[in-house]
Amino acid sequence: MSRSGYTDDCENHGLYRGTVARAIRGRRGQQALRDFIAALDAMPEKRLASGSFTTENGVCSLGALAQARGVDVSDLNPPHPEDPWVDKEAVGRRLNIAECMAAEVMYENDEANYYPETAEARWQRMRAWASARLLKVDP
Repeated sequence: MSRSGYTDDCENHGLYRGTVARAIRGRRGQQALRDFIAALDAMPEKRLASGSFTTENGVCSLGALAQARGVDVSDLNPPHPEDPWVDKEAVGRRLNIAECMAAEVMYENDEANYYPETAEARWQRMRAWASARLLKVDP
């Protein structure tokens, strides 16, 4: 199990992927991407952590978005690395994004890269990921 909650169980995978795509393309999703990119660009150290919203080493992607929006998500951190479960519904409500978008960003931040990467490389990859999903025109 991971922080995103994604598993190898692919039941209704196509429907879920469509839901994620709609959440990202929607008004709230696009605003979140714009806020996220602005938050990344404003970071003095271009580094992203993984596995938790806030750590002693910095913040993850959603942690950066939360900081930019002035939202405290520290109480939503996984209790410990062996139990990384996160209440995605609570994360979505707090950040005003769809639950599936919260899961997708956590997955992309923590697991989408299958080889070890530095915090700086994660920042670059997530910045590129968000930029690639911005629509040219608001929905």
